[in-house]
Amino acid sequence: MKSLRELFRIGLGPSSSHTMGPQAAANQYLERHPEAEAFDVTLYGSLAATGKGHLTDVAILSVLEPKARVSIHWQPSVFLPFHPNGMKFATVQPDGTLADEWTVYSIGGGALSEGKEEEREADDSTSLYPLNTMKEIMTWCQHTGHTFWEYVEQCEGKEIWDYLREIWRVMQEAVERGINHEGILPGPLGLQRKAPTYYTKAKGYKANLQSSGLVYAYALAVSEENASGGLIATAPTCGSCGVLPAVLYHLGHNHNFSEERILHALATAGLIGNLVKHNASISGADVGCQGEVGVASAMASAAACQLFGGSVSQIEYAAEMGLEHHLGMTCDPVCGLVQIPCIERNAFAAARALDANFYASLSDGQHRVSFDRVVRVMKQTGKDLPSLYKETAEGGLAKLDED
Repeated sequence: MKSLRELFRIGLGPSSSHTMGPQAAANQYLERHPEAEAFDVTLYGSLAATGKGHLTDVAILSVLEPKARVSIHWQPSVFLPFHPNGMKFATVQPDGTLADEWTVYSIGGGALSEGKEEEREADDSTSLYPLNTMKEIMTWCQHTGHTFWEYVEQCEGKEIWDYLREIWRVMQEAVERGINHEGILPGPLGLQRKAPTYYTKAKGYKANLQSSGLVYAYALAVSEENASGGLIATAPTCGSCGVLPAVLYHLGHNHNFSEERILHALATAGLIGNLVKHNASISGADVGCQGEVGVASAMASAAACQLFGGSVSQIEYAAEMGLEHHLGMTCDPVCGLVQIPCIERNAFAAARALDANFYASLSDGQHRVSFDRVVRVMKQTGKDLPSLYKETAEGGLAKLDED
């Protein structure tokens, strides 16, 4: 597995795979051809199907257009073999022919891949984590007496804490901007921001209801900031970026956990997300929303369980439930925007993460279905889902007529 720096990324919303990834690809291609007078870009599959709603063209043009002419072609019905989010860059020669064509894939969480076997071998050779399954890591924990965040520190070095501290700062600021930011989200849906209202109303309830209301408000706040193109941290993606910050912000402020303990929980959450990214996928276009919101809920479940003193087995159980009970969730954004149903899903997944923590905490940590098995099932379920339910806006909620 790669560093958590590859999982937790700071950037502008609304989509890590449709906005951050293509923008990064455009930057890389521009570095190869700073002298080019014209560029030709083709977007394929899910990247093309919902690219306009996700501002894919805006992200690419923001990089290339200041330097040269740009043509963008949309091919939503063409799916390249490696991943649904394919794109091809080329320079346009004076005679109109294309040169130095580069095919690259946005594979989720802002990461890019050329889909080559040698690339995968290179990734394996530079891996920071020698143990790449939950079973292996839990065995290490049992033999050494350490826990998940200590495994992260051993693999990444103590300097990872400075990076996670910056991630936590961005998460907190996104919550605080979001609960004070009123108005309409950009796009044709005319969707009103809800976080400020939820936050204000939640403050008026008694403690037990106030807790749930505040978690909703915090998750809505970050997700709405993302939907408006604000600065967020992927956790593990932009579309699911509200779940983990909501849970950590709520617990940090209402239970007075120290920053150090929050960072340790963030490291554990990152390890959970990394395991799924390495062994399955965190791309909605690849496996549906179970790979985004489902994984985010697993990450938040594990983080919460650790904060409340859960054992290694209980933390694994919490993560397993967080993912298991999102199995089969489709990715069907209305109008291709990261708004409906994405924003509400973040709020409910945050609340479900706290439920998973509580359920696991009441147990002894023993259970029949392992986290590793759920990851395998999630991957296969994603492969079995028809493409119209995987970020193409062709099925599910994205195709329902208005009442």
